[in-house]
Amino acid sequence: MNPSMDINKQSSMPHVAILMGTYEGEAYLSEQLDSIENQQYTHWTLHVSDDSPTPGTQRLLKRYQQRWGDNKLVIYQGCRKGFAANFMSLVRNTAIQSDYYAFADQDDRWHTEKLLRAVKRLAEEKARRPLLYTARTRLVDEHGKPIGYSALQKRRPSFQNALVQNIASGNTMLFNQDARNLLIASSQGEDIGLHDWWCYLLISGCGGQVVYDSTPSLDYRQHPKNLIGMKRGIKSLLVRVAHLWQGSHRMQIDRNLAALSTHQDWLTPQHQACYHHYFVSRQGNFWERLRGLWLAGVYRQTWQGNMAMLVAALLNKG
Repeated sequence: MNPSMDINKQSSMPHVAILMGTYEGEAYLSEQLDSIENQQYTHWTLHVSDDSPTPGTQRLLKRYQQRWGDNKLVIYQGCRKGFAANFMSLVRNTAIQSDYYAFADQDDRWHTEKLLRAVKRLAEEKARRPLLYTARTRLVDEHGKPIGYSALQKRRPSFQNALVQNIASGNTMLFNQDARNLLIASSQGEDIGLHDWWCYLLISGCGGQVVYDSTPSLDYRQHPKNLIGMKRGIKSLLVRVAHLWQGSHRMQIDRNLAALSTHQDWLTPQHQACYHHYFVSRQGNFWERLRGLWLAGVYRQTWQGNMAMLVAALLNKG
């Protein structure tokens, strides 16, 4: 029996609003839309905010809208402020109401069980609190040929991890209404640079539950026009080291902390203390940086990452 049949027969099955930001997406968008149409979990509506300056993506979307119907595909004019603001404009659009919300990139390809896995996993969480699902991905080249997998995250997702590393890929995310309420209530997120990192940071910090699925259920396309690709190999490692030395990673974390500073009272008491100690570790002298890191309890997913974080702190580069 198809594993989606039992859940799809339920009249009260949760609805999913799929939130997609597009920008000149004609090259791969049809393949992604087809993969969404073929989901085992069928109770969804796709909401697309298009930032394209030319009409090609809009024309393609409207062809699908004519075929699917207005109840399955809704198209909005984007805000033209970058990809993070485009996605967050959908999160903040209160005309969109659902039980769960899923981000979708225009150039990926969802496996047929993608939504079903995510909905069933969050449905297992009985406590009423913000919930965020994220997962590993299979990497494919620009022609759709598999080339590997994203890193397997072996340590639990947490606020202590989110402060120093983003392991939550936006294109895999599903979150509930309580999590969305946090994102709407916050004035931050649009200008922070990385909306998925902000989701991971805010939701985990405010006592939400972040669920990581080690089974990939989408193909993450790697191509030259990717705004953010999955970094792999020696060359990409050197690039990351260069970014660390040049301070770009530090600047992003500074942006995260500045955004979070306006919501310190939203954090759990434990996470307020963690935030304070980590903030001090980035502002103080040599010994204060080391002590702050230790008291904050922050960690990255690998020992190599933790060593790099320690070295960066010693050199005041992290």
